[in-house]
Amino acid sequence: MAFTVDWAFNNDESRLLARAIQGDGDAFGVLYGLYMEAIYRYVFLRVGSAAEAEDLTEDVFVRAWEALPNYRITQHPFKSWLYRIAHNLIVDYHRKRKPVELADEDLQENPAMPSSLPEDIVEHKQEAGILATAIQTLDKEAQMVIVLRFVEGLSHKEVAEIIGKSEAASRVIQHRALAALNEYLGG
Repeated sequence: MAFTVDWAFNNDESRLLARAIQGDGDAFGVLYGLYMEAIYRYVFLRVGSAAEAEDLTEDVFVRAWEALPNYRITQHPFKSWLYRIAHNLIVDYHRKRKPVELADEDLQENPAMPSSLPEDIVEHKQEAGILATAIQTLDKEAQMVIVLRFVEGLSHKEVAEIIGKSEAASRVIQHRALAALNEYLGG
C-alpha cells in the first residue's frame, strides 16, 4: 500500500491514533514522523551515543507499535506515553551498562550544532561537554526533568505525566536541579 498523506486528516492526532490502534501502519508512520526526532534527542542526551540512541529510538517505536492495541487515548497523551517508553528503555540500558561520558565524536553528531565554522564548533563542543558533565552530576530523575523541560520544551504538566509525579513535584525537582547546575557551573 502506498504511503499517502492527507494533511487535513493527519493534523488530528486522535484520529491518527484511532487508525493506528486498529492496525493502520500508515497512520502509525505519520505518528512516527511527528515524534521520532524528539524521542531521539531525548534518548541521545541520556545515553550519549548516537548509535545507541538510534537503536533505542527504534526500540521505542517498536514497543509502542506492539503495545498500541492496549493504549487508551483518554488516559495519557501519546507523546507522554512515548517518552515513558523511552524512559523505561533508558533505565534498562543503564542497568545493563556502566554510565558513559559524552565522547567528542558524539558531540560532533549532535544535531544542535549551531554553525559549521571551526571556532563555533569548538566553542559549542566545549560548552556542550561542560553542560553534559554538569547534567550527569544530577540524579536520574532530575536529569530527565531538565532534558524534557529545556531540551524538548515540554510543559510542566507533560513532564509530570512522564515522570509519574504531580506537577508541583516536577517543578520542585526542576528548581532543585537548576540550583544544583547553577552551583556546579559556578553561578
